[in-house]
Amino acid sequence: MGRGKIEIRRIESTTNRQVTFSKRRAGIIKKAKELTVLCDAHVSLILFSSTNKLFEYCSPTTTTKKIIDRYQQVTATNLWDSHYESMQKEFNKLKEKNERLRRSIRQRNGEDLDMLNHSELCGLEQNLSEALKKIRSVLDNKIKRQIDTYRKKIKAADSIRNIGFMELQELNCSFDGSEENYESMLVMRNGNAQPFPISVQPNHPNLH
Repeated sequence: MGRGKIEIRRIESTTNRQVTFSKRRAGIIKKAKELTVLCDAHVSLILFSSTNKLFEYCSPTTTTKKIIDRYQQVTATNLWDSHYESMQKEFNKLKEKNERLRRSIRQRNGEDLDMLNHSELCGLEQNLSEALKKIRSVLDNKIKRQIDTYRKKIKAADSIRNIGFMELQELNCSFDGSEENYESMLVMRNGNAQPFPISVQPNHPNLH
């Protein structure tokens, strides 16, 4: 009893469709290899699955490009004309966009303004004003951060200086608040010699 005729239509189940594709793909590639060997034919096979995965086979004695070139020569057609035209259109669009951007940059630099009408000039002025505000805002924030950094450094230096004065006070050194009465003394702190102005008490002459 023969098999019934199978209706050719799209398989709705994704799993069954993928399984069928894998089996039929293997069979088609096998037939292409047999044609190459048995009949000395040049075969190029390109397959794309429903998930856009590429599968291909080409006879070992040729390449897909050579077969396409041969096809164009035999059929007197050019497969690249439409593609070239599409690329040319895209190139022209990009070229026009690039020219508009260059013109906009020149106008922001004060050039090529004669071709603009009153409304366009007002719009350009507004855009420049908004850009200037943003630049000033960023600059102000940077200056504020620098000021905060320097304040922290000054505060840290003052803290070190105050600690040094406290250490000198522990040595019975006094400070009268006037720099001209201070004497110079090197104090070793953390392995570094640091000068401090001091006024030495009379009962510690050796400190001077």
